Amino acid sequence: MSRRSSSTHRCWLLLSLCAVALAAGCRRESAELPGAETGPASAVRQLAHYLKDDDLVGYARAAVPPAQYTRLEAAWSAGDSRWPLSELPLHQKLPGILATLSAADAETRLQRAFKTQIAGQAAGVRQAAHSLGLFGAQYLGSQGDYSAEQRAHYVQLVSALSEWAMAAPLSDPKLAQKAIGNLTAVARAAGLDSDAAFQQAGMSGSLQRLGPVLHGFKQVLASYGLSLDDSLTQLRAGLVVERGDQATVRVQYPLAGKELDIQVPLVRREGRWYLAQILTEVDTVLAAAAAAEAARGAAPPTADPAGAPDAAEKPAISSAKP
Repeated sequence: MSRRSSSTHRCWLLLSLCAVALAAGCRRESAELPGAETGPASAVRQLAHYLKDDDLVGYARAAVPPAQYTRLEAAWSAGDSRWPLSELPLHQKLPGILATLSAADAETRLQRAFKTQIAGQAAGVRQAAHSLGLFGAQYLGSQGDYSAEQRAHYVQLVSALSEWAMAAPLSDPKLAQKAIGNLTAVARAAGLDSDAAFQQAGMSGSLQRLGPVLHGFKQVLASYGLSLDDSLTQLRAGLVVERGDQATVRVQYPLAGKELDIQVPLVRREGRWYLAQILTEVDTVLAAAAAAEAARGAAPPTADPAGAPDAAEKPAISSAKP
């Protein structure tokens, strides 16, 4: 065999070995976790499936027992709950954000703000993303009422998002123009520009209207290189342990080029599995709603000097909420 043919043979052999190694690596990444077909693991994947499909009503119904869902709808209508939106960071500001995006001159104002503060500031944006990532990791490491698993997961999450933001073309004017157009369009279509609008639409109605908003938000992130749908599609869940009505599930999913890993506790109620953290939050929400309802029922009406109820002094439930 000539030197040239021998060199070519070694090159092909090396490429073949690399291909085999890559294929094996892909198989390992896509392999199911142990216990993937168990009830607890399936419940976690079902929630991810609803989020991927932008089905917020389906997500909410799957997240809690049917009786609690009905009570949550009633609490929403009474102005005592905004679950599951209350699970979001800064959820109180959501009506205001949608109002800003829905305004008639939203595109002009947001484009002007982008040009003034972000356009052409790639280095500054990268530094801000880096600083926020460091601050977020430090804060989560020392503050908040989190379990060790939650804290580790949130630190991973902040780190991954910070690295994505540092590399993403966030200061690109063309991408910003398209993103602003998409977000303003879905916000206007939702028609949820105030808390009164959320109140009138009700829980299921609001979640149904927010589905396209979630879809538009995910499309914008994907245009900047962050695909939440890919993360949800590739999410894997497997059973760690199951004892009676309690279980622990291991969840892995990719985000911004990182593989995130967390273990989450689940609880079985009425024969179905639910995330323990969500049930704890919902129990708290419903207890507060029941207390508010009882207080309203126990409070005597305010009377004017003639003894007639003064309607002007009755508290407006919806206006008392953020």
